[in-house]
Amino acid sequence: MITLKSEREIAMMHEAGKLLASCHKEIRKIIQPGITTLDIDSFVEDYLRKNGATPEQKGYMGYKYATCASINDEICHGFPRKTPLKDGDIVTIDMVVNLEGALADSAWTYAVGNISEKAKRLLDVTRKGLYNGIEKAVAGNRIGDIGHAIQSYVEAEGFSVVRDFTGHGIGPTIHEDPQVPHFGPPGKGPRLVEGMVITIEPMVNEGTWACRVDLNGWTARTADGKLSAQYEHTIAITKDGPLVLTEQY
Repeated sequence: MITLKSEREIAMMHEAGKLLASCHKEIRKIIQPGITTLDIDSFVEDYLRKNGATPEQKGYMGYKYATCASINDEICHGFPRKTPLKDGDIVTIDMVVNLEGALADSAWTYAVGNISEKAKRLLDVTRKGLYNGIEKAVAGNRIGDIGHAIQSYVEAEGFSVVRDFTGHGIGPTIHEDPQVPHFGPPGKGPRLVEGMVITIEPMVNEGTWACRVDLNGWTARTADGKLSAQYEHTIAITKDGPLVLTEQY
């Protein structure tokens, strides 16, 4: 069932989103070769708690960490670890913030040191694909319009869109209806209406869109071992158009 949020609820989620965005901006300052994703995970949890919030995904379905940290060929749900990041790596940090019961969800892919030109293109295309999708997140459109805008752009640039994981509704729980695919035909799926809050979070691969899941049951990685990137925002559907609750101004 799709739930609609009041203006007050959206305002509260926006405050959570602003805190989340500020955390990502702080992560940007500390990402460098030699840091570990476990260090980043600890930093995020401390930062959120110091600002009166909690990491919502910690404990979710038994998950042990404040963040997901997915490196290079990992698509999503990578576990933070003690292995230092290396020059040329890319790493996606994904988190859900709970601020006084209001949730916000956002992922960002970071370059570690100097990355390849192909990796830079992957990051650029993935980020642009996200914003192409956001442009279609207006009342009256359908969910499929979002996915079509992302897929048509990404594939024209020579990359592929992951099919196995989608965006979703959010608040007051992490995953709610509707699912928000990042691929497919336009004009299909539920109609977008004022008060819906969704995540748009394309995962884009350098090679095939197919994935495999590690033995830990969480971490998905590309089937061909090539790079993957992801950018995600939480979006409210308003009468004035899409409101990005997690924008990094």
